[in-house]
Amino acid sequence: MSTYSNLSIELIGTGEQDGTWGTTTNTNLGTALEEAIVGTVTQAVTGTDTTLTWSTSSNASQTARHLRLNLTGSSGGSSNLIVPLLSNGKNYIVNNASTTAVTVKTPSGTGIVVPISTSMSLYQDGTNVVVTDSHHTGAGVFTTLSASGLVSGAGFTARFATPGPIGNTAESTGKFTSLEATGNTILGDAVGDQVTFNAGTAVVPNNLIFSGTGTITTPSGTTAQRPGSPGEGMLRYNSELDEFEGYANSAWGSIGGGASAGGAIYENTQTITANYTMTTGTNGHSVGPITINSGIVVTIPSGSSWLVSI
Repeated sequence: MSTYSNLSIELIGTGEQDGTWGTTTNTNLGTALEEAIVGTVTQAVTGTDTTLTWSTSSNASQTARHLRLNLTGSSGGSSNLIVPLLSNGKNYIVNNASTTAVTVKTPSGTGIVVPISTSMSLYQDGTNVVVTDSHHTGAGVFTTLSASGLVSGAGFTARFATPGPIGNTAESTGKFTSLEATGNTILGDAVGDQVTFNAGTAVVPNNLIFSGTGTITTPSGTTAQRPGSPGEGMLRYNSELDEFEGYANSAWGSIGGGASAGGAIYENTQTITANYTMTTGTNGHSVGPITINSGIVVTIPSGSSWLVSI
C-alpha cells in the first residue's frame, strides 16, 4: 500500500502498481518534486483567511507544495494566508503583490507579516512560520520615507534586529532625498549627540527653536570672507574686526556685543570698510576718530544726521 512523504509524494508499496508505477513516478517527479523545488503559483487573497490547497495523500498539483507564492488581489483589509502544518517543515518564498499586508501562518501559529511590495523567504518549522530572509522589491533608494506613528510588526522586528543597507551598499551611506515625519521628531538618543549637516545650506521653512541652555556658534571669518552675494538678515562674526555683524539695507553693519564695564561702554570700530546707507528717519552716533576707506561711501538720507563725537 502506498504511503506519502512530508511533501505528499507518493511512495509506492513493495510489489504494487505492476505495469502502472511509471505514471505514479512521472507525477512524483514532474509535478510534486518540481513544484517543491522550483514551482511558482499565483494565489489571490480575497478575504480575511486564504488557505492553500493541501492533501496529505495526493501527489497531484497543490498550491501549498509550491516553493514560490505570488500573492495578488485585495482583501479589503489585513489578511492571513494559511499554509499546512508539515512535521518536517517547508520553505516558501512569498512575494506580496497584493494591495494589503498578508500574514503567512500555520492554522494555529502567529505567523509573519509580509508587507506590500515585499518578498520574504519564510520557513514553516513544524510549528509556526519564521523568517529566513527578506528584501524590498522596489529600488534601493527611498525618495520619501514617512511615518505617522510607531513603525512595528514582526517583519520589522526580524529585519532590523540585523539591519541591512538602506539606499546604498552599507548602513552608513544610505541616502534620502526626502525624510518626513508627522509630529515631533527626535534626532539622536542622548543629549550629547551631534548631528552634522554636510549640505552647503540647510533650509528651515518655519520657526527654529533652541530650547537648551547652551550656546549657538555663528559662522566666523574675516571681512574678505563675507559671502559674495549676501542676503538681507544674514548674521556672522567678523574675526578681523572682532564684532558680530549683520547684513541689512544692502550693507554690513555692526551688531551689539563686545561691550565692557558691565555693559556701560559700547565699542565701535574706527574704520568704515564697506558702503553704508543709514535708514531713512533715523539718526546715527559714532565715537571718533572715524576713517572712511578710499572708495567707500556713507549715505545719510535727507532729514537724518550722523554724529561723530571725539
